[in-house]
Amino acid sequence: MLVSTTEIDVRYAETDQMGVVYHANYLIWMEIGRTKLIEDLGFKYADMEKEGILAPVIDIQASYKKAVRFGEKVTVKTWIEEYDGFRVSYGYEIINGSGDLAATGVSKHVCVRKDSFRPIAIKKMFPDWHNAYENAKKRDK
Repeated sequence: MLVSTTEIDVRYAETDQMGVVYHANYLIWMEIGRTKLIEDLGFKYADMEKEGILAPVIDIQASYKKAVRFGEKVTVKTWIEEYDGFRVSYGYEIINGSGDLAATGVSKHVCVRKDSFRPIAIKKMFPDWHNAYENAKKRDK
């Protein structure tokens, strides 16, 4: 499978009173990783939005393993965990500056029409995306 890699410098504003990255920032990093994966596949999420289609999160899970602190550089690894032509689940690993696994996660999405929020079939409306997602799932990690 295709695994996209994104490096992020941890900013002071992302930390909490304990000096570690506040948990909600991991969700932002996942979004950055997801956007990068889509770009690595040759697409831009903004182009889908121009067509009147959105991809809201319908479920998200994060497990925190090790602390990340200000000044570190984290690596976000992102891949397609599951895809069925309608729904897509992205998998994530966030590696801290010491090379340790800091967090894992999965986000689930469905594409909907912006005006009605009715789901659409990716494979019918965006066949190029569909083919790229199918191929990305099959590649070796």
